[in-house]
Amino acid sequence: MAQQKNPSFTTPEEDRVIEEAFREVLDGYLASNHRKKVEIIERAFNFAKEAHKGIRRRSGEPYILHPIAVAKIASQEIGLGSTSICAALLHDVVEDTEYTVEDIEQNFGKKIAQLVAGLTKISGGIFGDKASAQAENFRKLLLTMSEDIRVVLIKMADRLHNMRTLGSMAPNKQYKIAGETLYIYAPLAHRLGLFAIKTELENLSFKYEHPDAYRRISEQIAASEAKRANVFEDFSAPIRERLDQMGLKYTAKARVKSVYSIWNKMETKHIPFEEVYDLYAARIIFECDDPAKEKSLCWQIYSAITDIYRLHPDRTRDWISNPKANGYQALHLTVMGPDGNWIEVQIRSRRMDEIAEKGFAAHWKYKVGEGEEESELNVWLHTIKDILDDPEPNALDFLDTLKLNLFSSEIVVFTPKGELLTLPKDATVLDVAFNLHTQIGSHCIAGKVNHKLVPLSQKLNSGDQVEVLTSQSQQPKPEWVDFLATAKGKTRLRQVLRKLHQPAITAGRLTFEKFLHDNDIKDDNIAITKVMGLFKAANREEFYYLLGNEEIILNDYVIKILKKESSKTKRLLLKLIGRGGKTAEEEPAPQRKEINRKETYVLRYDEDGNTNFRFSDCCCPLPGDDVLGFIEDNGEVTVHTLDCPRAAMLKASFGPRILSTRWEVNGGRFMAHIRIEGIDRHGILHELISLISTHLSLDIRALDIRTEKEVFHCDLSLLVSDADGLNDLCAKVRRIPGVQSAARIR
Repeated sequence: MAQQKNPSFTTPEEDRVIEEAFREVLDGYLASNHRKKVEIIERAFNFAKEAHKGIRRRSGEPYILHPIAVAKIASQEIGLGSTSICAALLHDVVEDTEYTVEDIEQNFGKKIAQLVAGLTKISGGIFGDKASAQAENFRKLLLTMSEDIRVVLIKMADRLHNMRTLGSMAPNKQYKIAGETLYIYAPLAHRLGLFAIKTELENLSFKYEHPDAYRRISEQIAASEAKRANVFEDFSAPIRERLDQMGLKYTAKARVKSVYSIWNKMETKHIPFEEVYDLYAARIIFECDDPAKEKSLCWQIYSAITDIYRLHPDRTRDWISNPKANGYQALHLTVMGPDGNWIEVQIRSRRMDEIAEKGFAAHWKYKVGEGEEESELNVWLHTIKDILDDPEPNALDFLDTLKLNLFSSEIVVFTPKGELLTLPKDATVLDVAFNLHTQIGSHCIAGKVNHKLVPLSQKLNSGDQVEVLTSQSQQPKPEWVDFLATAKGKTRLRQVLRKLHQPAITAGRLTFEKFLHDNDIKDDNIAITKVMGLFKAANREEFYYLLGNEEIILNDYVIKILKKESSKTKRLLLKLIGRGGKTAEEEPAPQRKEINRKETYVLRYDEDGNTNFRFSDCCCPLPGDDVLGFIEDNGEVTVHTLDCPRAAMLKASFGPRILSTRWEVNGGRFMAHIRIEGIDRHGILHELISLISTHLSLDIRALDIRTEKEVFHCDLSLLVSDADGLNDLCAKVRRIPGVQSAARIR
């Protein structure tokens, strides 16, 4: 969070607030089961307070309140001990003041100094302006994480406090930080088992990106609370009675879905709030002093509930026998409630609940000996190191590969010997092969799933038994990357392909150098950039490989292109390779209006079609949508919807080029697409077209309608003035008898 120097020191009132905030940290620490090392925490606080003296946050409050808040989150919400509390209090000292890591080590010892150094290394968000810097910063984060997980946990606490105080930042900074949080930090929190923090990070990001939707859904949740409480009371009463008879100590409560989760479901399923039936889940948390008895107690409660209510046969999840990779353990079942809706019930012991909410990383090696949970986390950290071994990842490919691991829901499969493998959803036989060993993956020809022969691209389900079949004559192929769902698999395949292609790459490079020499063409960045663009090669390696493999040839046309002097092309190429600036023979570059990135950018469109922006093709926004602007390399502003996947990547990767926007559109018609589904009957198409073209005066541009066994599906493209008009149309179409759903598609 930004900070500013202020020569005036704190007021007596501010001193009182600071002391109270620190006292809350200490009280929480003293109430925990950590060893009591109060003296070193007090020293760290006084050191940080002195170091940050006179510095204030953008909100105007003394800066020291931020490290105190981070220490409180690390201690009380993640469960870390004195070492982490000290590191949290000191985490900005090296970056923002004159003190060095050596000063920290001299005063507080090597371990705290290492944590502060790790936090300084990954400060300022994961991403910089340049793609190479992004990959490098993210690599630092993960390397530090594999050395000491506490660095990342404190970084999580830092990000959570920054998100809680994001209101004081400029709108474009809010978009950048919220986008970065949703793109990396929330899934990382999920993967580390920090469920409560993951949920809050998602909700806060959503609140800043879609304030109207956030407010509307929050109000709808509040309005339906009384009704929900009555339904839960009716549902839980017979269960409580049965559990009381069993003599159990327990808590039964309803857990409402987060605002972000509800919105996600509404968007993906194209349904209104009223149709989100799994709005809440019932949770039963029982007390059990003996971990050995937890599993049998879970199944006893399961048995009691299924004696009362009808069980959904396909929705039982046993995360006790096979915990998730983030350590989550619970028994989930879904039963039919008294109101006729399915209700999920989660059964956990108190220990399981604490691990589920705070993450088992808090119970890691620093408190107890390394148990099964910790070894699961180490497996994941090992996977990350495996990815880091890839010497030359493209920056954005690197992040996307990582996200495969961060976001994945998991399946569990078995080898023929009965060993368990935890893989992401949609993993294939080829993923299993590369997971076992690079050589097995390289020579994989097919697989046997549950003793049935399948291709290597076969997607797997939880519980499958998988055998990999190999052949020494098999060679890996570039198109295999499309069959892989694991980061480890993709990384290992790329490494093998790079080794296989190396002779062709070397031959291609020598051929190109000889070609330039023979034709008296300067061997520089401009030549290689031009020729890569000509053959649509993504990078030099790909171009050299195509040339060395004789898939492309260098002819007279290439010579002509390379010798042709175009000042415009040359200027663009110079800019692309980071050597912008005029040469003697260049024409002056056209002047373009400089955009103030801190102010809200007004998106203008008039009746004559004059505009100061361009609609993106990936998400087809409409005037009235929640959108952001992105400044392209040529200075043009492209508009994306806030929930567009491409926008998520842009927010996380190119934050300084993001603009907050507002619409000022006078006239104009824009292409939109809706999908309508319902029960077919005579005359329904006539009613639909009549409503759109006659009553609403909209222009239909394409109509595709198909009927199958009395159910119809209709895809409709038409011109509308704005998003509100399209939403109004969908609402009117849904009122036509027989129509089940009408929703916008992108």
